[in-house]
Amino acid sequence: MKRSISKQLLDWKNKAKRKPLVITGARQCGKTYAIKEFGAQEFANFAYINFEGNEALKSIFDYDLDVSRIVRELTLYSGQKIEVGKTLLFFDEIQVCPKAITSLKYFCENMPELHVIAAGSLLGVVIRQQEISFPVGKVERLQMFPMSFEEFVMASENGETLLQAAKSTDACEPLRTVFAEPLEKLLRYYYIVGGMPEAVATFFETHDFEAVSQVLSNILQDYSDDFSKHAPIHDVPKLHLIWDSVPKQLAKDNNKFVFSHVKAGKRAADLEDALQWLFSAGLLHKLECVTNAELPLSNNAEGSIFKVYMSDVGLLRVKSGLDPQTILNETPLYATFKGALTENFVLNELLKQNFHPYFWRSENTAELDFLLEVRNELIPVEVKAEKHTKAKSYNQFCKKFKPKKGLKLSMKNAGTASVEETETLMLPLYESFRVKEFVL
Repeated sequence: MKRSISKQLLDWKNKAKRKPLVITGARQCGKTYAIKEFGAQEFANFAYINFEGNEALKSIFDYDLDVSRIVRELTLYSGQKIEVGKTLLFFDEIQVCPKAITSLKYFCENMPELHVIAAGSLLGVVIRQQEISFPVGKVERLQMFPMSFEEFVMASENGETLLQAAKSTDACEPLRTVFAEPLEKLLRYYYIVGGMPEAVATFFETHDFEAVSQVLSNILQDYSDDFSKHAPIHDVPKLHLIWDSVPKQLAKDNNKFVFSHVKAGKRAADLEDALQWLFSAGLLHKLECVTNAELPLSNNAEGSIFKVYMSDVGLLRVKSGLDPQTILNETPLYATFKGALTENFVLNELLKQNFHPYFWRSENTAELDFLLEVRNELIPVEVKAEKHTKAKSYNQFCKKFKPKKGLKLSMKNAGTASVEETETLMLPLYESFRVKEFVL
């Protein structure tokens, strides 16, 4: 399956002034597979060094951080030639060996021509907790996510044709029904399957939702097991409580994250470290509130008001106990959660396009789903789960702040409208991968 990160890896490879690349992301989102494919296709030699379960390998880095010696010994260990310009050296699960992380500084300074990539499922946690001497300024950073909807479509039969049709149609023009209907159908499948590569592969190989759900259940269990293996002991019970509360909090009409809803009597001070662990591990995403929509948005974020979403809609569906047929048959009784699932999908798509979204709330409780800061402009984004596009909060925001551009995402086909002098693009949810194209 094609991954969009391949282009970013190729751009990194061809840079004149290149630093070692550090890739973070949730466990099982496809980091190792993507890097191995890249190494096999773009280099004469590929040296794969996996630190997990290999304590003896750490001794190579314990002796000293002379990269010439390290490369010689890794050549013997891996059986692969490690040559400048010809070899990709890949350190997998590097968080297990802190001195290997520190060594990236010396690869940058003393052997910059060698292509070095490091990755780790819980590397974000280790960096955040400052348990290591991280080579600040000596590495490049890249975060990897589960497969986007665009990547999901690409993995389907005729997916390339569908994407080409969408991208060749002006964003303001409706997509022809012959292309729109299969994309809408694939989006509903994506809500069920999500973007975890193993689940996606299982779906397109078997079209068996039960098999997909089993894969996702296993991944959820692996994540829970990681809490006990890798998190501070005193935080493990809190991690489980927070992890289990996220779908329940999203199911509420006002889905702001409330610490006391995790467990009665619990406060932010009791749980915020554990919640941050889940953010750093890439399992959850935080959406902060702004009430004063002025630039820069980061300076106006309300730290105590935020929403929490899961990193993958397929995992959210399974963790919520939502049956696939409920999504396919459009069961009316899940209208509220359908909105939350759709919001979660859009947030993930925005993050994968390198946006840092917020949500806006006015003094009279009007609420805008997402607010983007793009080239010194504010871009309001309203999300509707179906074809209904009326949005009082969006109109109120446009009236108050007068943005030049705005977006409404729904199941309605593309079009344009003028809302309080704001040029508004009506973009179908199945074309959400084009948001960046519009706002830039």
